Amino acid sequence: MVNNASAIDLSGTLDLEPRRYDLMQDINARGTFLLSRAALPRLLEAEDPQILTLSPPLNLDPRWLGACPGYMVAKYAMTLTTLGLAAEFATAGVRANCLWPRTTIRTAAVANLLGGDEVMRRSRTPEIYADAAHLVLTDPARRSGRTLLVEDVLAEAGITDLSRYSPGVDPEDLHPDAFVD
Repeated sequence: MVNNASAIDLSGTLDLEPRRYDLMQDINARGTFLLSRAALPRLLEAEDPQILTLSPPLNLDPRWLGACPGYMVAKYAMTLTTLGLAAEFATAGVRANCLWPRTTIRTAAVANLLGGDEVMRRSRTPEIYADAAHLVLTDPARRSGRTLLVEDVLAEAGITDLSRYSPGVDPEDLHPDAFVD
């Protein structure tokens, strides 16, 4: 099961409308918990039960804590929920991990909210996320309770030339994603 749904609003605290904050909490935090909860009865019967959440590592650097607190709380709640499920259901064999990119990915959110065409040009294709997710979900070591970076997962599998995921873009020009130093 993949927790992919997410709402984003990068407003600062004083500019973030309560309804937008609630939307992020409902989709990101509550959605991750309730979808995982709904899937668990089937997962507990599955041969290789897994939860993969597209959420960042818990980076407590003040740079990230203060950048967009409403969004940070919502995304970190996704991570904490997933790590909690990994611990709670470890003895039942359910694996739960988080996956997040070091750079932005060419998505509608990036196009519409993070800088339009210029940031899209400096972002990687969604295939990088898909390839890393496949590696996590087919991990023969069956590891769980991890917050992983897309690029590290690929490197661990021996994939270090990532140029195909950002054709024509110098690696130094890639746009960094949030919550990763």
